[in-house]
Amino acid sequence: MTTLVDTNVLLDLVTDDPAWADWSVSQLELAALHGPLVINDVIYAELAVRYGQRADLDVFLDEAGIDLMPIPREALFLAGKAFLTYRKSAGTKTGVLPDFFIGAHAQVDSLLLLTRDRGRYGTYFPAVQLVTPAA
Repeated sequence: MTTLVDTNVLLDLVTDDPAWADWSVSQLELAALHGPLVINDVIYAELAVRYGQRADLDVFLDEAGIDLMPIPREALFLAGKAFLTYRKSAGTKTGVLPDFFIGAHAQVDSLLLLTRDRGRYGTYFPAVQLVTPAA
């Protein structure tokens, strides 16, 4: 099964996060045994913040065995609707829209989602199968 890898998991590798890098590496290795690893356009853009050159980011993704999968239009629409629901339910954080693109993409394409952020994905995209740290 194809796994969509959330930005936070990849940043654990890039930054060698002392709390999460080991977990993220082991989960990526396990997921790769069961199918392709992918990111989407939003995750790519979020990762780009950490790289000076596009080629460096592309080398990282290539070495990690991660491909880029475009977000389908159906998922883009679903993301907007889920974000609207979030805002109507008194959601006040303004920097969360990328999570809605990621969750909607996972739902529409029936992708596993490897992430450390269970909350918002579980609430707004309950059909998505999440791979997260134990609670």
